Amino acid sequence: MASMVERYGWAVLIGLLITFAIPWFLWGDSRTAFGLPLWLWWHVGWMLLAAVAFRLFARRAWGLWIVESEGETA
Repeated sequence: MASMVERYGWAVLIGLLITFAIPWFLWGDSRTAFGLPLWLWWHVGWMLLAAVAFRLFARRAWGLWIVESEGETA
């Protein structure tokens, strides 16, 4: 069972991943890195971070907000 701190931590992480999924601050930016636009590198990094976060969530907190502490489904 996850503690309240861990529950809030996962909620904040999910919120940040959603907020920064679209790089609004890079719109109209024409800079490139290694031949690709900077916003594309942002998405590559974001996808890697999201994959790591999901892996951690699946291992540590799967069922959070769905399964009650006694194992009953909500």
